Amino acid sequence: MQVLIDGMPVQIAPGHTVAAALALRPPGCSRTSVSGERRAPFCGMGICHECRVLVDGRRRLACQTLCADGMAIDTRTHPAGDPP
Repeated sequence: MQVLIDGMPVQIAPGHTVAAALALRPPGCSRTSVSGERRAPFCGMGICHECRVLVDGRRRLACQTLCADGMAIDTRTHPAGDPP
């Protein structure tokens, strides 16, 4: 199946999380913080919130969200971490 990460198509096997899809593409990070630092999943179980991304326009935890065909994942920074 295919997902879009920041507008670029990425092939991912069914059953994988958004975090796994992000790890497949360089630099393997989930987002850029408001201070410009790259972030990646840390705990892998939804506690640290380091893997927050926009999935189809809604803020989600990449480690807790399963990929769906055609899903749009946005790792770019938005004010206060909310959708534009």
